Amino acid sequence: MSRFFQRLIFVLGATVFAAVCLGFALGQFGWFGVHAGGEQEGAYRQIGVYQQVLRRIQSDYVTAPNIQNVTTGALHGLLESLDADSSYLSPTEYKIFKDRPATGVAQVGLTVSKRFGYATVVNVLAGSPADREHINDGDVIESIGDQSTRELSLAVIRLMLDGKPGTSVNITLVRPGKPDPDKISLTRAIVPAPPLGEQQYDNATILYLKPGVLNQARVDDIATKLKASKNRKIVLDLRDTGGDEEEGLRLANFFVDKGTLAMVEGQKYPKKTFTADPSLFITSAPLVVLVNRGSYGPAELAADAIEVLKRGDVVGERTFGEGSVQNTIDLPDGGALMLTVAKYEGPDGKKIQDEAVNPTVQTSQANDDNLDEDQTPNKEDQPLDKALELLKSKNS
Repeated sequence: MSRFFQRLIFVLGATVFAAVCLGFALGQFGWFGVHAGGEQEGAYRQIGVYQQVLRRIQSDYVTAPNIQNVTTGALHGLLESLDADSSYLSPTEYKIFKDRPATGVAQVGLTVSKRFGYATVVNVLAGSPADREHINDGDVIESIGDQSTRELSLAVIRLMLDGKPGTSVNITLVRPGKPDPDKISLTRAIVPAPPLGEQQYDNATILYLKPGVLNQARVDDIATKLKASKNRKIVLDLRDTGGDEEEGLRLANFFVDKGTLAMVEGQKYPKKTFTADPSLFITSAPLVVLVNRGSYGPAELAADAIEVLKRGDVVGERTFGEGSVQNTIDLPDGGALMLTVAKYEGPDGKKIQDEAVNPTVQTSQANDDNLDEDQTPNKEDQPLDKALELLKSKNS
């Protein structure tokens, strides 16, 4: 079966299957003012349509298709139509997911999500195999091995990129501005998170901190630096940074002494409000936060709280847009749903995953790897320069 027809069946199955579920939803909740009986009849008609499509595929398609694969494709499409983090895992995929080792797993250094159906690079870990191959934020992973990422759930994509140290994974990468995809082999390795970046500017009146990752140890390091900073102005560089949501909020709390930092809620997920704890507050010094499209999840929560509460300026590019909670739901056939059940919101109620964080001052850094041969690379860090300019104009 050609790749074109495989994708055609995938899309067709996903569309019809989604229509079936939508029909049931309409019958369940009474939307559009139609009586329940009519809605249920509509749902059953959609089931009939799906049955007819399957029958036609089975009887008339150019070769005898694997109906199980068609249904699996439909389920993948249905879940991904909700959001990038919701996934369907087949029984085989779910077994691999559950059996994955908790420690000693090597990686290629990529944070990935899905955009427009394909795996997309969110950010790249400094010093990792992916970094050495000059993979950048926004690059698209078209395939892993011989499997299109369009046909894989996000959970499976992440599993396929991980593995034993020293083993290799082959990917086909589509880079913005380049017409032909690159085939790249990455050797998995255990790469430690980069150390906390620290610099001083403007005769040591400005302290620059780049965490790289927001975990408990790194946020503790930042707290130590802030307490010793003697109220110096701060540049907090959260570009290409992810980590743990609670640590992102703890980081924001170092600069905010009161108010709502964020919320998280869902249809059946109890609403939780994260309020600044005065005992965690460290400094009221002038602050600028740097973000880019690789700022992800926890970094977005911290930047958004600081921006919305007017605690400091946010400089750079629009962030990626991630902030959700998933539940894993076992299915009778041995498969599973990884379903988004709640989304994080900023202090103003904006859902981070849906709207991301838009900087108060927008400026971007040219990507040298995507320049043509006759173009001169831009070695200046324009967002950092702008942050320093803003801080120099503020009183401590």
